[in-house]
Amino acid sequence: MAAPSLTLTPPAAKPPPSLLRRISTFFYRRPNLSLALTLLLPLLWLVVFYIGSLSSLLVNSFFRLDGFTGLIVRQFSLRTYQELASPSNVDIFVRTAVMAAAVTVTCALLAFPVAYYMARYASYRVKGLLYLAVLLPLWSSYLVRVYTWKIILAQEGIITWFANLLCLNGLLNAVLAIPGIGGPSLSFSFLGMFLVFVYIWLPYMILPINAALERVPKSVLEASADLGARPGYTFRKVILPLAFPGVVAGSIFTFSLTLGDYIIPGVIGNSSFFIGQAVFSQQGTAGNIPLAAAMTVVPIAIMFVYLMVARRLGAFEAL
Repeated sequence: MAAPSLTLTPPAAKPPPSLLRRISTFFYRRPNLSLALTLLLPLLWLVVFYIGSLSSLLVNSFFRLDGFTGLIVRQFSLRTYQELASPSNVDIFVRTAVMAAAVTVTCALLAFPVAYYMARYASYRVKGLLYLAVLLPLWSSYLVRVYTWKIILAQEGIITWFANLLCLNGLLNAVLAIPGIGGPSLSFSFLGMFLVFVYIWLPYMILPINAALERVPKSVLEASADLGARPGYTFRKVILPLAFPGVVAGSIFTFSLTLGDYIIPGVIGNSSFFIGQAVFSQQGTAGNIPLAAAMTVVPIAIMFVYLMVARRLGAFEAL
């Protein structure tokens, strides 16, 4: 009986890779090109809209406004920067920097206990409620919150009503009579402006500090206690240095946002200008764009110095 013949069929030809597969392989073999194309659009946006606008601002600050014709003289000059040294402009810069520093320090003092409780003691349910309480004001419009505070701080507002109810209107009037921070009412005073600034920017301080405290290992605190350190010493030598980057990160938000804000001083404050108001007035009403541009360089320079000091203190090493 004849043995059956075995026929060997050749393997089927492998189908050619699809176009998408070839493109994926091309970029996989060229990681630098893939990274460059990924960052192309963000870097293009950053260069054109951010660095480009800052460069245009810096260039305009070296022009000047002709006092006779009211036209911008597009010639390199430092005359506009000389105007910044006038007493009225120096008062604006000092007033704004002092307010920004006071708001930043107050936000840090208020935010640290809240953030520490959230990071160390709050249960998951309570922590979620606290996160919601911190973030909930950010869900509403900035203008709505500012004008709501104007109503609260007004002479017919709820604070004055409570002061009259508790027979504390004399104390409130005494505070409003203090030179420099008082005014006809809280809604037209530096004190009221300070309260609104703290309320608006406080979440931007709580969240970075909380993130920094969340990264502090509990074993470090336990080791400090095992070595005999008291709670105060542990806070000063262990917790505070480790949370310092979060404090700096939050202070960058609160300080810079207060420096450039012009809505709160315009709605809550009195007739004394802040940097943002002065810039808005110079480029809008006065049409002095070179002076407005030069004024905007001042908060940029202040923030640059602030960041350099924070860098020297090692605040960015643990970020």
